[in-house]
Amino acid sequence: MLPATPKGLVVEGLGKTWRQARRPVFADLAFELGRSGRLAILGRNGQGKSTLIKILGGVLPASTGRVDWGMTASWPIGFGGGFQGSLSGLDNIRFLARLYDRNFAELRDRVDAFAELGHQLTGPVKHYSSGMRARLAFGLSLAIEFDCYLIDELVAVGDARFQQKCQEELFAQRADRAFIMASHDVHLVAAHCRKALVIEGGKAKLFDDVHEAVEIYTWLRAA
Repeated sequence: MLPATPKGLVVEGLGKTWRQARRPVFADLAFELGRSGRLAILGRNGQGKSTLIKILGGVLPASTGRVDWGMTASWPIGFGGGFQGSLSGLDNIRFLARLYDRNFAELRDRVDAFAELGHQLTGPVKHYSSGMRARLAFGLSLAIEFDCYLIDELVAVGDARFQQKCQEELFAQRADRAFIMASHDVHLVAAHCRKALVIEGGKAKLFDDVHEAVEIYTWLRAA
């Protein structure tokens, strides 16, 4: 008999309630993820998808329950975050290199190879166009290798070549990695995830069939 695959993530009894809120955002969430698992988080606006991703990434504390990681996890990534706007692109890369104890020159080359910003990396990020910020944010997100990537609503920006490059880097080049992805894009979810957690009204249900979860979610959105 083959040994059981080590669990990469175990979540038990997880709940989040904001102060002075009448009811929790969600309560008693429980699920597991293998070291190569791909899980979608589906739910209408305000149901707690991004909150859950932030709790898993250590950005927000949970009100109840526990999150046990058996593998390295990224910060919540997406086109809208991953950098400090008042700093230059190079300074953001330098900060990341210090934070994760990586060689700055190697990290800079990796980010620039993806973002293709060249000398514009010397300017403050807050002056970048939305497309430039997206390219830098995604380049920074992929500059450090993790066992599991936490993805919060990737949106389609840039031209078709850049979008294809993003898909290739995240889903093909890292096909052996785990993913937890919160998204409204059911086509992206169906193409790249194997299971799905649907959050609705503070409750969550895990579906082993991602296509069944997409059908339920689509029905909820139309209701």
